[in-house]
Amino acid sequence: MKEKIILLIAVIVSTAYFTAAFLKPEPENRIFPPAPQASTSGMLPDEINNINVYNITASSVVNVSCIKVNRTFFGSVDEPSGGSGFVWDNQGHVVTNYHVVSGTSKIYISLHNDNTQYPAKIVGLSPRNDIAVLKINANLNKLNAIQVGHSANLMVGQKTIALGNPFGLDHTFTTGIISALNRKIDGAGGVEIHGIIQTDASINPGNSGGPLLDSSGKLIGMNTAIISKSGSSSGLGFAVPAQTIKRVVPQLIEHGREIRPEAGLILEPRVKLRKGMAINSVSKGSPAAKAGIKGMTRDSWGRLYIGDVITHIDTTEINSISDYFHCLDKYKIGNEVTIIGLRGNDKFKVNIKLAAN
Repeated sequence: MKEKIILLIAVIVSTAYFTAAFLKPEPENRIFPPAPQASTSGMLPDEINNINVYNITASSVVNVSCIKVNRTFFGSVDEPSGGSGFVWDNQGHVVTNYHVVSGTSKIYISLHNDNTQYPAKIVGLSPRNDIAVLKINANLNKLNAIQVGHSANLMVGQKTIALGNPFGLDHTFTTGIISALNRKIDGAGGVEIHGIIQTDASINPGNSGGPLLDSSGKLIGMNTAIISKSGSSSGLGFAVPAQTIKRVVPQLIEHGREIRPEAGLILEPRVKLRKGMAINSVSKGSPAAKAGIKGMTRDSWGRLYIGDVITHIDTTEINSISDYFHCLDKYKIGNEVTIIGLRGNDKFKVNIKLAAN
């Protein structure tokens, strides 16, 4: 019995000692060591590169918030949507995807580390390249234009960085590599977008219109689409190449539209032919009209008859609307080309000089 009492006293004393030691309140004047300063010491070179690229480019990336009008049987309903974009110059021009702003009634831009939503107006659109140029009136000191690189000499395996500002949730930063080059994806009006960069860098929802960068932080493309079976950001990412952006954006700023070489043919994709494309109509006063090319006709009963069919421009076969426009993109305004086609069972060939569209 005596031993049990001694053991019980020992347990009580031990419990009281440890409770007092661990539950003792911190003194109010206790000094804690300062938190370590952010440093790249001990980091891998690739980590340091990522941090440097983010630091020099984050302020060039913006959030694009839109109000789209959804017309229903019961009336019009405003729906929020949006994506990302990047500052093009110090005049307030912002570049994003056409599909981000298409059909919108209001557009707002939010800059990096700036809670202000600046109203934006559309300066120019290029649906066939999925490019839009917007403009905002903001303090010029807050505008940090992106550094534009080159996409003509990219290599598969090269590092890529996808940057965006989705839903106003600050920036997202993902890395990967160029998986493939010169891909094609569907664009507007049945015209494919050519020269597309494919990357495995995760392009998150809302990143459309954001920049695709190389390891030096220069623009090599604009994130435009993902293909994913799950509907998430994992999958195949695609970007409009910088060479296309550099060609189109200055035209949109200056003219409000893309200036392209044009023959004046309007093709008819609903007529399926074994070879070539039926010509629906010919623009009045165009080079094709001056050369005597004819489109479809309609009789008094409303029945349509096929007119001329285009099969080639010079040596390039024309079997789709996309073939036609991308063939013309190889030329300049004023270049002479040979249009080859069929008029009934007879082959025809005419030379024309391309004009501005």
